[in-house]
Amino acid sequence: MKTLIFYIIMLIPCLVFIDCSGQNQEKKVNNTATGGDCDGCELMYIGMPEKIHSVDTSPGWNEKGQKLIVSGTVFQLDGKTPAADVIIYYWQTDRKGYYSPAKNMDSQTKRHGHIRGWVRTDAEGRYTIKTIRPAPYPGQDLPAHIHLSIKEPDVTPEYYTDEINFDDDQLLIPYLKKHPQENRGGSGVVRVLIKDSLQIAEHNIILGLHIPDYPKKMLKSVQSGLNIGEDQPSFTPFHAYGPDKGSRTCPVCKYGRYHGILYFSGDNTDWAEIKKWLTFLDQESIKRENYLKVYFICKAGSSANQNKILAQLGAGLGLKKTALCVVPSFSDRETEVYLNKINPEVKNTFVIYRHRNIVDKYIDLDPTAKNFELISKALDRTRGDYFELPAIPYQ
Repeated sequence: MKTLIFYIIMLIPCLVFIDCSGQNQEKKVNNTATGGDCDGCELMYIGMPEKIHSVDTSPGWNEKGQKLIVSGTVFQLDGKTPAADVIIYYWQTDRKGYYSPAKNMDSQTKRHGHIRGWVRTDAEGRYTIKTIRPAPYPGQDLPAHIHLSIKEPDVTPEYYTDEINFDDDQLLIPYLKKHPQENRGGSGVVRVLIKDSLQIAEHNIILGLHIPDYPKKMLKSVQSGLNIGEDQPSFTPFHAYGPDKGSRTCPVCKYGRYHGILYFSGDNTDWAEIKKWLTFLDQESIKRENYLKVYFICKAGSSANQNKILAQLGAGLGLKKTALCVVPSFSDRETEVYLNKINPEVKNTFVIYRHRNIVDKYIDLDPTAKNFELISKALDRTRGDYFELPAIPYQ
């Protein structure tokens, strides 16, 4: 009996402090008002500066490790209106994968480690975090990540969004196959580009997107396509005309790291309007050289000659930079076009993506000069100005 008691006493500290990575587990706090359970969100208020800027340099920036700059824009739920005065609290592991504490840290925040900080979005909703690239937890299959929690000025309480993950992390794809992201606040996967000795990533946040019990609601309207802030899914339409003619090629798999626009035509096909849109979009792609990829996607419908019709249409219009594609239907699973959630009852759906992330969307647009200007300005606005991409041959 004494031996048994001895082993129990020895075991208690291990049960309290151990987890799979040897790091402390975070206590869950039940936030029932907005967002559900939030791991450690309440710690954002401990040590919070009185004045928070839109640019923050983390304690890790001056330590050994790969320097990383994460910049982005925070938008309201519509995905287009910039959100000012939003506080983002972040915390991450060090270059060895540990939440290493600093001397004299508050005992409650030690489990977040010393690489933590705050930014407040500026009038345009922008923020920048200068830090180092975190490392994965030692001995685990969880990819490297940066935790985020959000405090809006007019929403209580704080809530968490998807962690920032990195698209070049070898642990990412296997992990996401087992544990898909929730897209809370939009996709957390960022595309890492290298500029000199820096790694640069853009991470935009859509407030309230996929957040349970979020108090703000979008105005109800006809819906078609995924939400701004989500990743553009892969799918394989048949290319009847364009650079990949005669193949089933995924637009985002082949050109997804660049700027693209997907033009889906609904059931109520008006070929006169379609010709106007295709001519305009092809001119936009030519004007933007090799950066903008344009795809027109329609349903095969009852016509057995749809591929031939599109090929003749492209040649007749003299399209140079636009791919004309066909899918059996917008609910087709073989081509996986159903993942786009296109509503066939709307006349058209325009999805603009960059680095595989949906950055803008429009539905039911007439081919007018006003709407041409609307799309052109949207393409200018969503091109991005953090870094330049190398051009790639399109034909």
